[in-house]
Amino acid sequence: MQQASSEMFKKLMDAQRLCAFILGMIFLFVGIAGFIPGFMGLPGDAPVTGVVVPRLISPDGYGHLFGIFPTNFVHNGFHIMVGLLGIAAATSFSGSLIYNQGFAISYIAIALLGILPITNTTFGLMPIYGNNVWFNLITGIVAAYFGFVKPAELAKMQTPNA
Repeated sequence: MQQASSEMFKKLMDAQRLCAFILGMIFLFVGIAGFIPGFMGLPGDAPVTGVVVPRLISPDGYGHLFGIFPTNFVHNGFHIMVGLLGIAAATSFSGSLIYNQGFAISYIAIALLGILPITNTTFGLMPIYGNNVWFNLITGIVAAYFGFVKPAELAKMQTPNA
């Protein structure tokens, strides 16, 4: 019984660290790609002139990453920071658990804010509307699964039946 419990904990540790690492790599890649002009463009249905830029404090670098994700330089920098934190957090179980939990709460909240038309930017700093909403929601749900659901399943299995 003790060995099975130990094996399950090891799998949980590996899953936590892998989740944090993969999320970190994805967000690091997306952040860096946002600074490369070849990956940035206007949405497919935007007119050649008169593109409407949302009210951003810093519209520098505004465009659509891969033609689908609205972003700007602040957003790209934030993605790089989140990515580096994920990679660093993946070096330990506790760090990756905290990262996954914090990521889940933050990104699900950001996705919910992105649904509301009045809050389509993060305090005027970054665009969070359109395809950003589903991307943030999906990554937040993945982090929530590994940060909250998997540890709860392990705890439930380790609790002796009364």
